[in-house]
Amino acid sequence: MHCQLRKKRPTRDSDFSAIAVPSMHGSGYLDYTVETHASRSLRVMEEFRQHEMLCDLVLHVTHKDRTVDFKVHRVVLASCSPYFRAMFTSSFKECRASEVTLRDVCPQVVGRLIDFAYTGNITVGEKCVLHVLLAAMRYQMEDVSKACCDFLIKHLESANVIGIARFAEEIGCTELQLRSREYINTHFNEVTKEDEFFSLSHCQLLELISQDSLKVLCESEVYKACTDWVRWDTEGRAQYLHALLNAVHIYALPPKFLKNQLLSCPILSKANSCKDFLSKIFQDMTLRKLPPAPNRGTQLIYVAGGYQQHSLASMDAYDPRRNVWLKLADMGSPCSGLGACALFGLLYTVGGRNLSLQTNTESSSLCCYNPMTNQWSQRASLNIPRNRVGVGVVDSCIYAVGGSQGSTHHNTVERWDPESNRWSFVCPMSVARLGAGVAACGGALYVVGGYDGQNRWNTAEKYQPDTNTWHQLAPMSTIRSGLGLVCVNSYLYAVGGYDGQNQLCTVERYNIARNQWEPRASMQYCRSAHGVTVHQGCIFVLGGFNQHGFLSSVECYSPRRMNGRVSQTCLSDAAVWVSLLPWSPVLAACQNKRRTRTEPHRKKSAQTSVFKKKNGRKWCCFSSEGYFSALRNK
Repeated sequence: MHCQLRKKRPTRDSDFSAIAVPSMHGSGYLDYTVETHASRSLRVMEEFRQHEMLCDLVLHVTHKDRTVDFKVHRVVLASCSPYFRAMFTSSFKECRASEVTLRDVCPQVVGRLIDFAYTGNITVGEKCVLHVLLAAMRYQMEDVSKACCDFLIKHLESANVIGIARFAEEIGCTELQLRSREYINTHFNEVTKEDEFFSLSHCQLLELISQDSLKVLCESEVYKACTDWVRWDTEGRAQYLHALLNAVHIYALPPKFLKNQLLSCPILSKANSCKDFLSKIFQDMTLRKLPPAPNRGTQLIYVAGGYQQHSLASMDAYDPRRNVWLKLADMGSPCSGLGACALFGLLYTVGGRNLSLQTNTESSSLCCYNPMTNQWSQRASLNIPRNRVGVGVVDSCIYAVGGSQGSTHHNTVERWDPESNRWSFVCPMSVARLGAGVAACGGALYVVGGYDGQNRWNTAEKYQPDTNTWHQLAPMSTIRSGLGLVCVNSYLYAVGGYDGQNQLCTVERYNIARNQWEPRASMQYCRSAHGVTVHQGCIFVLGGFNQHGFLSSVECYSPRRMNGRVSQTCLSDAAVWVSLLPWSPVLAACQNKRRTRTEPHRKKSAQTSVFKKKNGRKWCCFSSEGYFSALRNK
């Protein structure tokens, strides 16, 4: 007879550690799984081993003049080690041997591996981890290898990472070697100050600095690492300097830095071929014959401050390659109408104001953000506060152009020298300009459009630092204030803005050689007071304001590309400014701190569509996983 049973869900009895599920054999059957069976069985096997019961193998482990015997069960070793499985199940003589000798391995380490085979537990520390890892790799105990690698990865630091990377390469531990290399690339500046760095061979150093994945604030860090390495043993290493310099992105070095090296570097004075090589590159820099310098690491677009019913202190970064946003350290105080630029791998914000219901204070601050530490610091203040200031970098100096203080609109320009940390006035512009487009190109500073409190301009002028003079240029075809201006391939692009009646979607390109403006493809959205930057030859336009209110879109324009994808995005209404800086280890830890749907104005999903322009060029609107802020500088 069959007992009639009602079908039930899989159950777990509190007094019986088993899972019962309906059996594949049909109605009236249950399959029971006792989850603790395997661990209990191993526990009993360990008891047998401790009491030397049913053991069928003696391992003689010899190291130098010492031998230690271990009585074990070969089935346990074979179950967790392909090495022992092959030894005990093949035609090797050890297959049926009752005794096996393991030579040149520490008995204490083998004891730990045997303990793991029976218990699944192993303890490693700084003194023994390398020995345990080496033995685990030798006997193919993968779980132990992973545990040791995890321990070493958690304890990587600048002083030991090169040695660990070498060890991992020698024993063929790919994962540990990869993670060690990543650490070196990410902490390059700190690693190059440790003794292990100076023990590298010239080939190893050359391989290291040839990687574009190095994360440095400035290429001068790579150059200095090479000269410091040579200086460690000038007699024996000077012959390798030229090969090392070929791997340095020399054209990415600041011209002032390279000039100082040519004048004062003692190593170069003894290496004429290297000095001639660098002198030629410096001459090219002087003549503005600069080939595009490749970027090291991942380049991000950084967004600082802005306005959304009040000035903001927030800071975010966007990775166009992975289409992700990162929340970074806030600025020291809320600020909108600020300018921003990148210099030597650091982000600088200039001027602006703190506007809210309680306060309206113009700023003269110069603040510096370090992406390697995710921290802000103060630099010397401007001589006068400047709201809606234009900012550009020429010859490693920051220029603050125009802006306003109260009802006063400035035609003055200040220059900041990072070496002296001082601001000084240069020759003023022909007219006052607030919300002008500012960009550097070919060693000159270009300023277009803007507003003087009564008139909005379509005029353009160029500042020559070497003569401290301004020169008038051909005017734009359209009056524009609150526009964006960028330089791409020696052309200037004036993007959007406000003509006194409407926000604009039009774009003009200035041909420097011909002193002539020409129309380019329009944006999808009219906007003014937006953020604009260039990333890998593409122009990114972020946020802004038009007759419909704050914008929450990001558009991208490629002067070279004929077509491509366009996707719709939804971003919060706030203000932005943008700049390009390298990815850092600190920022990597911020990657999971993206904004969630609970934040204001974040819509549920993004849709994608494609637009084509008749002239073959187009603007693309890219989506964001997090949120981005639109710009309205009051």
